[in-house]
Amino acid sequence: MFAVLSLLVVTCVLIATMYGAAQLLRSPLPMASVLPYESGVLPSQHAASRYHARWYTVTILFLAFDMEMIFMYPWAVVVAQMGAGAVIEMFGFLAVLLVGVLYAWREGALRWT
Repeated sequence: MFAVLSLLVVTCVLIATMYGAAQLLRSPLPMASVLPYESGVLPSQHAASRYHARWYTVTILFLAFDMEMIFMYPWAVVVAQMGAGAVIEMFGFLAVLLVGVLYAWREGALRWT
């Protein structure tokens, strides 16, 4: 128990030391480097305000298909060794992704007009 507490104290002291050093050694950034790049023109609106809410459902679609491919490739390598349980788990995973796709479809993410 003493070892865990001493490790916790040493970790907190190191984190506080690094944070303090960063605060002391930080130099102020010039204004041009903290502004978004707009070809030398000051931005007229906030960077996050330019996107329509429809793009969030498109993001859900992208993540659904991206996660499907990320998990399908390794699954295809081991499905023969794992047996029917792996097939059932993959169909469950695809069902969860299908819920996201159906939500995006219902919200109109697939209509481009």
